[in-house]
Amino acid sequence: MKSSYFILALTLSFPAHIFADELPDLGDVSQATISPFEERQIGLRIMRNIRADPSYLDDPEINSYLNNLGYRLISRSSEASPYQSFEFFALQDSSINAFALPGGFMGFNSGLIIAAQSESELAAVMAHEIAHVTQKHLARMIAGQKFSMIKTLASLALAIIAARANPQAGHAVLVTAQASAIQSQLDFTRNHEKEADRVGLNILLDAGFDPQGMAAFFERLQKAGRFHENGAPSYLRTHPLTFERIADIQNRTHELTYRQVPDSIEFQLVRAKLQALQGKPQAAVMQFESRLREKRYVNEGVERYGYILALVRDKKYEQADKELTRLYDILQTDTTNFPLRNHPLGKPIQVEQRHILAGAMIETLAAMVKLSAGKTSEALTIYQTAINIYPQHRALIHGYATALLQNQQINVALEFINKNLRFVHDDIQLYKLQAQSYAALGKTMLQHHAQAEVYIRQGQFLAAIQQLQLALQNDNGDFYQTSSTEARLKQLEAQMADEED
Repeated sequence: MKSSYFILALTLSFPAHIFADELPDLGDVSQATISPFEERQIGLRIMRNIRADPSYLDDPEINSYLNNLGYRLISRSSEASPYQSFEFFALQDSSINAFALPGGFMGFNSGLIIAAQSESELAAVMAHEIAHVTQKHLARMIAGQKFSMIKTLASLALAIIAARANPQAGHAVLVTAQASAIQSQLDFTRNHEKEADRVGLNILLDAGFDPQGMAAFFERLQKAGRFHENGAPSYLRTHPLTFERIADIQNRTHELTYRQVPDSIEFQLVRAKLQALQGKPQAAVMQFESRLREKRYVNEGVERYGYILALVRDKKYEQADKELTRLYDILQTDTTNFPLRNHPLGKPIQVEQRHILAGAMIETLAAMVKLSAGKTSEALTIYQTAINIYPQHRALIHGYATALLQNQQINVALEFINKNLRFVHDDIQLYKLQAQSYAALGKTMLQHHAQAEVYIRQGQFLAAIQQLQLALQNDNGDFYQTSSTEARLKQLEAQMADEED
């Protein structure tokens, strides 16, 4: 099944009956009878499957940006509870869509981020989705089904997600009358959407973004849907827009003082990165070359950043290395449009606190280009210097560990990986690199244990159990390592047994 089957998540479809006059009363937020813990558990179940899907973008830079933006909105809003957890992530899908899941998980398609013509527009969509969570729309709908078993709710939600992405296969996926019956009950009503608009607009204003971004984005999508009925943006199919909704947003913002909010350099870099990752590598290279040649860009530095990433994807490493020098020239001269102060190539970029992510993204790119071009010693120098400045930037951590392994510095790499895993326990890529390190050292038990940790975080519990069993079949571990593996296996088997009850 196409990887985008997760994108039409359980919270976003509108059935035809929502336009009827008889609409249910939303009720008070406190009427949600499902507990926050239960809601989170449902979300975690669904996220296991999403993380295992190829469309899930396990990119620490993109996800860091989305979470920074999301928590900027949440932290300045009076609507969000300090006890509500949120996690924002991206999916590699060119369709324009976003969705919220139970437990505060929110996904954004790469197509939507690229389609947003300003950071305020992206923030508007995010604020709308946050409002669905803060207003307990999800919890109230789930609680209304009167299902008490988290397992049942999560499995039904997954079936609905799959069916909505492929309507032709819907009956095959929704094999039970029960699942089919609750599908329409898990849809947001027209009133839910209007309430999310209203609350989302307040969140957007509190965070200092341009409130016109919400109406502008929705209005542009609606026009696109009018001219391309058969290929309307997915966001219109899952968030049907009415003139009434858009007019309501415009009325609310009409009397507000005009607020010009410049896009952050991080927003621009993330969009350029997603454009470089989208489609075939050659096509991405040609698009960047065309815009650079015709000077059709807002920020040349950002455009060249994306161009270099596309060249690396297309395996044009020498050309990427040459373009990197041009990018650093822009860094030194165009401080207005590219506000990063820097030393010559290979030296650390100096950035203000608010541009730390942007500085780290440039350093990560520089090191990656050098490593791809076979200049390992230069790459290691950049990584070592940059990690001292950005010690928590996961893309740098991943890249440095990879460079050490490629340079056959296995023990150094393993020590570095294990040190970082003591602070970050959910980093799938670090566990993959740990497994590679143990394999290179011939430590089979630890290799299988590390691979099991990868599968656990991807939600593939059976595969994880098999890896732990393989680990115990090898006798090249000490008593502590064997005991640790046995304990992990028992814990995982007990967890699976609980979920099957």
